[in-house]
Amino acid sequence: MKTVVRSPGSATVINAISTGYGSAFGIKLYVTAEVELKSSKIKCTADKDVDTTLMKLCVSKVLEKFKLETGVLVKTSSNLPVASGLSSSSATSNAVVLATTQAVIDVYNIKSDVNNFEILNIAIDSSLEAGVTITGAFDDASASFFGGLTITDNINRKILKKQKMKEQKILIYMPNKYFPTAESDVRRMKLIAPHVKLAFDEALEGNINEALTLNGLLYCAALRFDPNIALDAVDAGAIACGLSGTGPSFVAIVDERNTDRVEDAWSSYPGKIIHTEVDNEGTKVLRSG
Repeated sequence: MKTVVRSPGSATVINAISTGYGSAFGIKLYVTAEVELKSSKIKCTADKDVDTTLMKLCVSKVLEKFKLETGVLVKTSSNLPVASGLSSSSATSNAVVLATTQAVIDVYNIKSDVNNFEILNIAIDSSLEAGVTITGAFDDASASFFGGLTITDNINRKILKKQKMKEQKILIYMPNKYFPTAESDVRRMKLIAPHVKLAFDEALEGNINEALTLNGLLYCAALRFDPNIALDAVDAGAIACGLSGTGPSFVAIVDERNTDRVEDAWSSYPGKIIHTEVDNEGTKVLRSG
């Protein structure tokens, strides 16, 4: 009996590291987790060469929640790039925690009152303990879990605003390098806090495109990424463009008629371009019981 859960990545509107307040939205790149309860120990595998520590922590915390001792077999597959600023860790923890929780409920016939926020908090606690995030990434994790746009107080783990995003095309530029969030220069990111606060206020006012672009340019300066990547996309007709997370990926919101122009603008940069869309569904159970 396998439980299958799919969880989307997310793109940054406001990176929360400098101020503790953030915003993100779901994108249609996914981590899928298959969970099966077994009599043996916890065993985790992935289709990519990734450290499975986070997956094991997710499973252990769910079993601890239900006061259970059982073997669990977890397998993840993904088309979401790792260490790219697209919330691969949040998507993984959301998928594994929900899949394990659902599997336990089904196999043990438990009438559970576990709600979405409890699942989300277990996932975030696992990410923090695994050391794959600096703030807990409540903005990324909530956008991945619920889909659409979330604006958040990461320090107190509160969603300040949540809404569906317009079904828009997303272009992602990925340089030929990885940049794990936990290795980012926090001190430099704190220097731009007053200016990121202005971008966050724009997001709260509903000016998401302006907030995304401003945030992206600010974090480019702090983390020494090339801001021309974002500016070239905007010049080519992107509605908004900025650095996602702590990079290295750049995310552009585009309309159909300017997609090719933005892609052409990025063609001179080494790396690859991914076509995707906004995800408004969030983390969902694909198979259960």
